[in-house]
Amino acid sequence: MQVVKIPSERVPVVIGKKGEVKGNIERRGKVKLDIDYEGEVEISSENSIDEWKAADVVRAIGRGFGPDRAFELFNDEFSLKIIDLKQIFGSDKDITRYKGRVIGHAGKAKRVIEVTSGADLCIYGNTISIIGRLDALGLAESAVNKLLEGSSHAKVYAMLEKGRRKMREEKLWEER
Repeated sequence: MQVVKIPSERVPVVIGKKGEVKGNIERRGKVKLDIDYEGEVEISSENSIDEWKAADVVRAIGRGFGPDRAFELFNDEFSLKIIDLKQIFGSDKDITRYKGRVIGHAGKAKRVIEVTSGADLCIYGNTISIIGRLDALGLAESAVNKLLEGSSHAKVYAMLEKGRRKMREEKLWEER
């Protein structure tokens, strides 16, 4: 059994209208969920890998992703990465400033990272979460980390373009 703690305001999203999201997680993940309204979700299954995948789906929903996007984590090709800004920065003021750097003016930086890498970002609370295929996830995480380290947006965008070209070349090479 695994226990996942999510924000209480995200519990209704995990449950869904008439329990359909919870039911889909249980059915697709082959698990049993026990959810309390404080945000504690108990996940149990005969198979620990099923528990692990379902826990990632619940974590992703808890970090702000919609259920449809989170359900991609049932696919072995997709992974979730959560960057906890409280572990990196000391003050709430710093966290707010660096979240703003990752979002960018009118959401531009976030959008560029998503479009260029192919991964999805969600900035929620004190975390930045990423869902994507492993290569996309690595590229997006690298871009986020560069922004958090203070690199200019232009340098990060250039790094993303270079990474995207490399991913395309590797994909073409594999298709031969």
